[in-house]
Amino acid sequence: MIQAIGLTSDPRKELPPAVDDVSFEARAGRVTALLGASGAGKTTVLRLMLELQRGRGITYFRGRPLHRIAHPSREVGVLLGDLPGHPSRTVRGHLRMLCAAAGVPARRADEVLEVVGLVSLREERLGTLSRGMDRRLGLACALLADPHTLVLDDPAGGLSARESRWLYGMLHAHATQGGTVLLTTADPKQAARTADRVVTLQRGRLIADQEAADFARTRLRPRVAVRTPHASRFAALLTKEARTAHRSVEVVRESGNRLSVYGTTCADVGEIAFRHGILVHQLADEIGDMGPGTEAGPRTAEPRACEVPQAPDAALAATGGRRRKAAPPPAPDSGRTGTDEQATVREVPQEAGREPAAAATDGQEACAEVPQARAGGPRPAGAPTGGSRTPDAGSRSSGSSAVALPDLPPPISVRPAPSPLRPLRYELRRAVGVGTSFATGAAVLVVSALTAVLLARVGHTPQHRLMAAWPQQLPLPPAAIGAGLLGAIAFGDEFRHPALAADRGTVPRRLGLLAAKLLVASATALVLAVLTVGCDTEVLYLVYGRELAEVPAEWLSLSASWIGLMVGCAWAGVLAAGLFRSTTAGLAAVVSVPVVVVPLVQKAFEGPSVRTAAGFPLRLREVLLSQWPFGGERYLEAAARVVAQPVGGALTLSLTALLCAYVLTTLRSRVR
Repeated sequence: MIQAIGLTSDPRKELPPAVDDVSFEARAGRVTALLGASGAGKTTVLRLMLELQRGRGITYFRGRPLHRIAHPSREVGVLLGDLPGHPSRTVRGHLRMLCAAAGVPARRADEVLEVVGLVSLREERLGTLSRGMDRRLGLACALLADPHTLVLDDPAGGLSARESRWLYGMLHAHATQGGTVLLTTADPKQAARTADRVVTLQRGRLIADQEAADFARTRLRPRVAVRTPHASRFAALLTKEARTAHRSVEVVRESGNRLSVYGTTCADVGEIAFRHGILVHQLADEIGDMGPGTEAGPRTAEPRACEVPQAPDAALAATGGRRRKAAPPPAPDSGRTGTDEQATVREVPQEAGREPAAAATDGQEACAEVPQARAGGPRPAGAPTGGSRTPDAGSRSSGSSAVALPDLPPPISVRPAPSPLRPLRYELRRAVGVGTSFATGAAVLVVSALTAVLLARVGHTPQHRLMAAWPQQLPLPPAAIGAGLLGAIAFGDEFRHPALAADRGTVPRRLGLLAAKLLVASATALVLAVLTVGCDTEVLYLVYGRELAEVPAEWLSLSASWIGLMVGCAWAGVLAAGLFRSTTAGLAAVVSVPVVVVPLVQKAFEGPSVRTAAGFPLRLREVLLSQWPFGGERYLEAAARVVAQPVGGALTLSLTALLCAYVLTTLRSRVR
């Protein structure tokens, strides 16, 4: 059950808030539709409910706000807008990555793919999916962690009629098993057909909260659309005829020469036009708006053409010699006073034997093709019951035979305790799921090998710089820049294709996720460092012989410096991209370390008040009286030499500042 209380968005400048004091409930076992025209505030309400936008008010999901729920994806499945994901990632790879983030088994991806009918497309790229397949995959992502509540923003937008029927059937199947479904739509007719309860918004305010039957009877009203050059005269004649016959008819003057007539039929309107000699350009039955007086966006009415009778006798003959009495319209939401062009609308009992949503006109399309089964109706064969979902007793029966609902994925158990391997599995699947990392690594190896060959040809380059392909003119070698770029991509892709942001807005600032990214970036930088030196050495040996491929005498300290530089650049890229939310900012932070920070550190060390660190390794050996096993003091000395160098000191200082800033923003977001 969802309880939204006093949702109000923060106003922008002099504009009123987009949502103002909206409160409603969405009960378990039912489908609730949030209805409103474009700009009514539907999406803003969902974002306020999910704590994605700042404002006032609170929303309880089964008695708890979302920030108090340990596993939000287990409680709420969300689909807002298009599916966020890297376009080069496969469908199955994307779901398996989200499985690792949610703490569910990887086989869950195959289960939901089978349910939504995407098994044959599991190896397709996200960028190649059509709109309908994208919606199916979005629903699969929402169902991945077996949530109790589904919150969907215009899930059927842009879908065909067949795909919409399938989607609403899935939502009804979820509600049948005791889940809660909240969706938004701008189509009143679709809301009346597919929802159990309709909550109507207008200009950010709640104007109606009704059962679907009451909504269809009071707000979804049939009308006759008329276009005539004599609109004012014809409106007065229709009102006069209605008063003479003591019938409840409402005539509304639309823009231009259009009239909307409520409470009558095409035949009656055509007869009046014929008797009084009024030229009519259009005459059609329509249904699908919320009646006059409500602010609706583009009309979703479905007009049905009807013949204009040539004479009253012809109309009588068409009905078998007896004139059918038009069903008066139901009462509107607000009272209206009759004028010369508009009569008062009164509520009358609807025609017997009709469903409320279909009591508009005789020719209205039936709703049998949309699944109408609810809790208490027949369950799909073999469909299991959700772990914490209980069927709701308040169900809406269908007027015809119930349509079989599709099967849902089986319930699963999510480990309640957080696992340190969960973010690590997610990061590994994220990194290897697309070819960006592999392409970047291959490009770095090629550029580094070519640079080493050119440096050897020019000469005057030390051996250790030659093997790292590090010219004196460049602040960083190609391998270090590549490591920094891979580290920046680790967080940059999260903000560019926010796969984790569907249920919590921005990319979550979690120390576990940061540790996983730093660990994977370290491993990637280490592999890249070894491959770069190995490839450069082999290329130098093939081109120039053994003379330029000899190992330097101080290989231990040089290796420590090289590995420290690569890992430090990768970490700087990760931290800067996570802090500034951009891959470009992460790479810029990597390059700025030797360009900006190193000169400052050198200037600080050259000052008269600062003692030199040249003898730091010797003093360290004197402090450590006992010898370390396996010669461990040598590696400690190599690390100390790296830190004592200007580049090492600048990199250490930069990493410390970035890490402290990231931790500070993480703690600050948690306090909020």
